[in-house]
Amino acid sequence: MKGLIGRKVGMTQIFDENGSALPVTLIEAGPCYVTYIRHPGTDGYSAIQLGFGEVPPRKLTGGQLGHLKKTGAPNLRYLREFRIKDPELKEGDQLTVEVFQIGDRVDVIGTTKGKGFAGGVKRHGFGGGPVTHGQSDRTRAPGSIGATSTPGRVFKGTRMAGHMGNQKVTSENISVEFVDLEKNLIGVSGSVPGPKGGLVFIQEARKL
Repeated sequence: MKGLIGRKVGMTQIFDENGSALPVTLIEAGPCYVTYIRHPGTDGYSAIQLGFGEVPPRKLTGGQLGHLKKTGAPNLRYLREFRIKDPELKEGDQLTVEVFQIGDRVDVIGTTKGKGFAGGVKRHGFGGGPVTHGQSDRTRAPGSIGATSTPGRVFKGTRMAGHMGNQKVTSENISVEFVDLEKNLIGVSGSVPGPKGGLVFIQEARKL
């Protein structure tokens, strides 16, 4: 079972044997606890539910506290499932960054930064209109969106202003560059979606 829940710490760089600088993202991953195991006979599929982020009991509901009490796990804020065919773990087991080794290929799932309501120039990179000929107040306007009389409507998927960011994004097939067991840190190559402190999910790469 190669999967963990963690928080994005930030980015830094490390140096390889040749002295080349490698950009890495630091993730505080785990410790995670197995809080539930799903079986095909009872649930229709196989999966392991992991918990992460210990919090005071007052920040959880009664149902959440009762669910965690069955497995003897601490009061965990975040619960997520990882699909796995043959679960070899049992409820209450603890997972740390030692499940990953340097050189492993992983997928990191996170939520991008929310930008709120953004215009077409910021959201899609539109060039904007000219400032001359009396258009000084239409510089960042999207322009016409019609299609004349035929078909007489706006096409679906037309790029326009709207909600930007705050989407689930996966960084696929990136490598693990280092693992720190004492500080529960794992470093992956390149960038990872989301802000500092954002929740991320690390799992074995699906597209090797």
